Amino acid sequence: MKALSALLIATLLTVGCTVGPNYKRPTADVPGGYRGAAPSQDTPEAASQPIADQTKPAAQSLGDEKWWEVFQDQQLQELIRTALKNNYDVNIAAARILKAQAQLGITRADQLPTLSVGAAAINLDIPQNKFTPNTETSANIAAASFNWQLDFWGKYRRATEAARANLLAARWAREYVISTLVSNVATSYFQLRALDLQLDISKRTLADRRESLKLTQTLADGGAGTMIDVRQAEQLVATAGENIPDLERRIEQQENYLSTLLGNNPGPIARGLPLTEQPHAPEVPAGLPSDLLERRPDIRQAEEQLIAANAYIGVAKAAYYPSISLTGNAGYASSALTSLFSGPAGLWAFGGALTQPLFAGGRIKSGVRYSEAQKQEMLLAYRQTIQQAFRGVSDSLVAYQKDREFRVYQQQLTDAAQDAARLSEARYSGGRASYLEVLTNETNYFNAELGLAQTQLNELVALVDLYRNLGGGWKS
Repeated sequence: MKALSALLIATLLTVGCTVGPNYKRPTADVPGGYRGAAPSQDTPEAASQPIADQTKPAAQSLGDEKWWEVFQDQQLQELIRTALKNNYDVNIAAARILKAQAQLGITRADQLPTLSVGAAAINLDIPQNKFTPNTETSANIAAASFNWQLDFWGKYRRATEAARANLLAARWAREYVISTLVSNVATSYFQLRALDLQLDISKRTLADRRESLKLTQTLADGGAGTMIDVRQAEQLVATAGENIPDLERRIEQQENYLSTLLGNNPGPIARGLPLTEQPHAPEVPAGLPSDLLERRPDIRQAEEQLIAANAYIGVAKAAYYPSISLTGNAGYASSALTSLFSGPAGLWAFGGALTQPLFAGGRIKSGVRYSEAQKQEMLLAYRQTIQQAFRGVSDSLVAYQKDREFRVYQQQLTDAAQDAARLSEARYSGGRASYLEVLTNETNYFNAELGLAQTQLNELVALVDLYRNLGGGWKS
């Protein structure tokens, strides 16, 4: 009866208070719209649009789309799938989740009582001396023990709350690693295709200029040209040829880097669509800024770390209060093993203990201050992560828009340079221009073609950055 009463009291004690602050999501400075975004229904620019256009439903954010919906090159999709399976960073992040799960189990176990059983057999023979006779005894014991540290102040519950938040933070960290990996693979693949395009331009230009050199040499041999024309034609050949070894080096190194992202040893990378055929929309929807807080994995990770830091304050404050423990033992003890479970061999003991700290040299107070400072650090990190996220989206929006505009002008420049090179070649063949004019216009056209390939790459890379900054890439 006494044991039952004590157990009842212990049960009532376990529903005690929980010290420390409860978590409340802090306020964040969320802008009303993204800087650099196209006009939406909520902006003054949209008010001047036709009513039929204003009644269209708001477009979904690009960050809500799956990565295979954004990157439609099937070979790129296969590379991303391989990377998600084999990449070491992703697998390391998954191992950290398992660690956090195990830590949660360890911490949560502190809230529960421990039970153990044991048995012992002892034979003791004390020799006779002048003070005591010879003594021989034996003891056989079989018992179970019980121990419970009562969580009256919520110390272990707060620790479990922190461990659970750390587990969620580890999961969001893995999602962020996946998002970054998808972005890195796509960017590296587009860079590889841009190098391929530049190599094709260089090889084609080299072949054309070699033919032009032959023609120039023939004209010089026939007296219709000069050796200056021949030397200038040789310069054009060398200019196109010198790029090829460097581009081949960069292509192989880019393949090695992509292989590493895929979790493979350095090797060749299969290609899909050319750079100029990669599908991408002229404008992409950014969505509502407030949704970014829920979509970005790094923001969610930062918030879970803040939740854990908030819970640790309760763990630290619980050290101010007394610790309460219950212990109990029950079993059998007998000098003869045959009578261990019969006769008056039963034994039991039950008790409780309370320990109140009186002086700890400021350790407890400093522990509370440390946990509060840690929470303040996590709070600032959380708000900083949000601010950086909005900046990343705005930078990517303006980059994608301006890179598209730049690409249009670069295309016009390339077309004009191509036509100028054709006209100068015709003028030279008709004897109405020097080969210096051909040299200048051929050089301009070659540089314009390489520049156009770079602007096409910049546009695709800006799209990848925008997708990542909007929180896309981690959903499967």
